[in-house]
Amino acid sequence: MSGVPDIHEPADVIDTSAPHSARVWNYWLGSRDNYEADRRLGATMAELYPQIIDIARASRHFQARAVRHLAGEAGIRQFLDLGTGLPTANATHEVAQAVAPTARVVYVDHDPIVLAHARALLTSSPEGATDYVHADLRDTGTVLRAAATTLDLERPVALMVLSTLGHVADDGEAAALLRGYLDAVPAGSYLMLCDTIETEETLAASDEYASGGAMPYISRPRQIVRSFADGLDLVEPGFGSISLWRPEEPTTGDPVDQWGFVAAKR
Repeated sequence: MSGVPDIHEPADVIDTSAPHSARVWNYWLGSRDNYEADRRLGATMAELYPQIIDIARASRHFQARAVRHLAGEAGIRQFLDLGTGLPTANATHEVAQAVAPTARVVYVDHDPIVLAHARALLTSSPEGATDYVHADLRDTGTVLRAAATTLDLERPVALMVLSTLGHVADDGEAAALLRGYLDAVPAGSYLMLCDTIETEETLAASDEYASGGAMPYISRPRQIVRSFADGLDLVEPGFGSISLWRPEEPTTGDPVDQWGFVAAKR
């Protein structure tokens, strides 16, 4: 667990007067690790674009289903969760180790608010391991060097980029970032990715979100999100709304505007 600095270190740089993406997301999930500024923007966004609450919750359910599949049927024992956000129920290590107790998980985030809660991510089954790396996922070299203290990067790894890539506005930069991580792991590894697709409603929501003082977050045309799986083998049912990816219960309502995939590196 050497990736975790002193959790008290960032306390003086956490600004609770301005909305913060991790805390707003936490509000949409119905959790309590948020402040008035986060709740105010979160409520405004939910009024403008009510599906955002469904998207936040669908993303967590997709994550759990996909991790269960990878730890179970696919036999993956290593997970690198890039841009993990604030700890919530059914975190990656909880889901993976419930299926495979020897699973090893590394969380990555550069956000001081996430670091302040990092200890909650570092519980583990006795047979497995968890670690937290405080770094920007754009700094691929730093992330991979730190992750390699817990993960064996010569063996398959599930790379997780969930509701995160919208913070990287340039499509080419986003694709290159993913390629850098995929190039560092062997065949038999997986990329698990989801993000909000571009619609008239999500474009308006992105503008409102940025004007509310939080870090901008973009939506992308679905064909651009799909292109992030180029050269990989999509796991059935392929690319589409995450609410339709191997649902464990009958789906109700419209599919959410967050689309994604799980794909294997050849």
